[in-house]
Order: sequence, then structure tokens, then C-alpha cells
Amino acid sequence: MGGFKDHFSGHAALYADCRPTYPPALAQALASAAPARRLALDSGCGSGQLSVLLGAEFDRVEATDASAEQIAQATPHPRVAYRVARAEASGLPDGSCDLAVAAQAAHWFDLPAYWAEVRRVLRPGGLAALVGYGLLRIDPALDAVVDGFYGDGPGGIGRFWPPERKLVDTGYRDLDFPFREAPPPRIDMTAHWDRPKFIGYIGTWSALKAAEKQGLDPLPGFAEAVARLWPDAGEIRQVRWPLLLRIGYSA
Repeated sequence: MGGFKDHFSGHAALYADCRPTYPPALAQALASAAPARRLALDSGCGSGQLSVLLGAEFDRVEATDASAEQIAQATPHPRVAYRVARAEASGLPDGSCDLAVAAQAAHWFDLPAYWAEVRRVLRPGGLAALVGYGLLRIDPALDAVVDGFYGDGPGGIGRFWPPERKLVDTGYRDLDFPFREAPPPRIDMTAHWDRPKFIGYIGTWSALKAAEKQGLDPLPGFAEAVARLWPDAGEIRQVRWPLLLRIGYSA
């Protein structure tokens, strides 16, 4: 098994503060598709963005992350138990879970080992789910700035993205998904942010952290380009991410 690739512990507090929040409709859709609502496993839970929503739908949620720093930032919920554990070794009993989900995290896992763990912990007919989100959208002009910064063009940070990021870009479609697949719900994630909050979110991107390790700081130039199109720092704008889901059932 490969080592845990920790891209986020060094900025766990910023991640918790500036990452978008999944809509309650996502947890509701997953709970509706699961065979029961007794126990959900949220692997790679980060600071619990999805875990707390699942806590409103399931009797109990086990939320695990390999990063102790992320777990330390997790949002408390009476039905959610947070633990430091690798996704590939949850520590849960065989056949105990109605849902096993990984949100914006599966691309960091040792996938063959993770799928084996999911098959082990799911009840017969239990639901496996992958959740990711696409590149944010605001308006055409700002979208073009974001796309250029995300990619490989002049001033872009594309070369700093880890290879696993491509799995998110394709909505996890290129992953082996060894379950009886079902059509996923169509849901968007939205936030209403001022410009500093938006720049803070961009600052959580793992490619920026990789650039900083090489002595580069591309964020100020991006922030200046955004400010020209978003001159009032306090103006609230809607930011939208299309959710990318794959769901399927265990044998």
C-alpha cells in the first residue's frame, strides 16, 4: 500500500474555513438511495463538511481521515464520531454500513485497498458513493480567469497539480467502480462569498501549496486579476460548483 499523501494538514484551519459547504440535498439524496439509515461511513472526511449533513440523515456516522490536523478542525455533531484512520482501514465491523462515501477524497486513496474495505463494511445492498465537484463558476469573465489560473497557460498552475487531480476533472469516470451502478442525482453546490473569502478558497488548492514548496507564489497575481473584475471586495457573489457523483450497490 502506498503512503498517505497529505496535501492538506499544513493548512487545515484555512481549509475548514474556506472550503465550500455541501448542500443538505446531497446528504438527503444519499440517505434516500441507501437501503437503511443506521450507519454511514465518510472516509477522507476532512473537517467534516459532509459528515455533519449525513448526521442529520443517519442514526450514526463514522467519519475518518488520515490527517490528525483535519480531524482536529472537524465540526462536532452528536451523531458523528470522528477518528484518525486511513480510508483503507476504517476499523468498522464487516457488513455494518448502509452507506460508504468519499467526498472529494477518493483520488488520494489506494483505490484497490479502499474498494476492498468498502465491500467489507457495506451490508448486502449497501450504497457506495463517490462525490466530487467540478471547477467553480461565477460569471463568464471571472470563469475565464479561474480557468486560466487552473490550467497550463501563462500564469497557470496546471503543472503543479498532482496526477490524481485528473480523476476529479473527469468526474471520477475513469475510475474502476466495482459496484452495481445507478444513475446519480443532479445537484449543485453553491456559496455566497465576498472576494477575500473566494481568494481564501483558491488558496486551499493543493497545486498552490506545491508551487510554494518550489519558492513560487502565484496567488497574488491571480488575486489582482480577480480584483479588476470584482473591484468591491465586500460585494457578495454566488459561486457554483457542479457536483460529480457516482453511486452503486454492493452485492
